[in-house]
Amino acid sequence: MFTGIIETTATVADIRHEGTNVHFTIESPMAAELKPDQSVAHNGVCLTVTAITGNRYQVTAVAETLQKTNLGNWQTGDRVNIELALRAGDRLDGHFVQGHVDTTGMCTDKETLAGSWLFRFSYPRPFAPLVIEKGSICINGVSLTVFDVGFDHFTVTIIPYTYEHTNFGQLQAGDKVNLEFDVLGKYSLRMMQVKEAQ
Repeated sequence: MFTGIIETTATVADIRHEGTNVHFTIESPMAAELKPDQSVAHNGVCLTVTAITGNRYQVTAVAETLQKTNLGNWQTGDRVNIELALRAGDRLDGHFVQGHVDTTGMCTDKETLAGSWLFRFSYPRPFAPLVIEKGSICINGVSLTVFDVGFDHFTVTIIPYTYEHTNFGQLQAGDKVNLEFDVLGKYSLRMMQVKEAQ
């Protein structure tokens, strides 16, 4: 479980394909704090640390993960948002994030304002019931509040701190992002669907 509050960013140092799996080597000063079998969110995707060497560690993405996220688009040198798992007793500064990406969206517009940035995203219409005005969403691992919500689009505002300390600073129109919708909304929708089917 995560909160969507990014602790640091890391760099994709190496990418190796093995069958349908892809092994990513991630370079980060945080590597020294990690241990094998630990869960770490990368752009909002929960991946297991498999090996650590110096300031680098390895994670593996399976076919299912590659199909439902933007990890298949990663290139060597890309900047990745990193968050360690939530510890019991920690403050919940964002919202409950599982690290299980639901789908990908597309950045359709980036607008620079006086002291902040507006990002507009499109997303698959079937997920519309899970996106509500002023609700929470996780974009590339970052917990954000949405507004100007439509059936297939929404907008978020990014403050300078988030812009500088996540990979939102590199995000441009046309880029694919990972989206995880609020788990409370997903459970509520599921309960309604089951009740209607009975």
